[in-house]
Formats: sequence, structure tokens, C-alpha cells
Amino acid sequence: MSYAVIQTGGKQYKVKSGEILKVEKLSDSKPDTKIEFKEILAYGDDKMIEIGSPTVAGAKVEANLVKNGKNRTILIFKKRRRHNSRRKNGHRQEYSMIKINKIFSKDGKILSEAEKKIVSTKKTDEGAKQKKNK
Repeated sequence: MSYAVIQTGGKQYKVKSGEILKVEKLSDSKPDTKIEFKEILAYGDDKMIEIGSPTVAGAKVEANLVKNGKNRTILIFKKRRRHNSRRKNGHRQEYSMIKINKIFSKDGKILSEAEKKIVSTKKTDEGAKQKKNK
């Protein structure tokens, strides 16, 4: 299974194709848009690995933006004893949820690609019979 180490939002992530992960909010991006990560620190599989210094030139990772959102509220409470001084503050960090589609090597070859799920919309007769019997 091929993987890549990408850098985005000041953090590094080890990603595989088909994986869904939360990253720092990507600016100017709407859901269902393609995103390319060009800052690839390393990529490889079980047999070989390519490490950049600091990045691998020409390598890239393609992803789709699933959604933008906010995490749960984190409360910040500060109190100074015996001074009748307290302060309560909250923070919700914004994130972007992405799905990794393809990992490209430095010469443009596709190392791995996410499988596309085929969803059937037809109802089966067996499912209808089971509901009737209950």
C-alpha cells in the first residue's frame, strides 16, 4: 500500500489513498472541489521510499474537500485566587475534512488511487419481504 507524507497547516500527515482526515481549514475552498498538495516530504510503499530534502519536487497528492466545519468548543477558564478575578473564554477551531484520491510520484506516475464506490439505488425484493414478515 502506497503512502505519502504531506505538509499542510503547519502539520505533517501520513496519508494513504481513500483515507479521510481532518486538517487545518483550507482557505478559499468550497465542498466537492479538488485540492492538490505539492509539499510532499516523502512517499513510498513496502519496497521503496523516496525522501525529499525538504520536499520531493514534482510529487503531489490529489484530494477532494468533503466539508468545512468547526470542532467542539474548548473552554479556557482562568482564575486568580483571593482577587475576585476570573475569566472564561471559549474557542472553536475550524477544520477541513478531505478525502485522498491519488498519490503521484515525482515523475508523474500514479502510485495509488482510491477505489470508487458504486452505490446501487434499486431496492431488492428480499429486503421488502423481510420487512413484511416482521
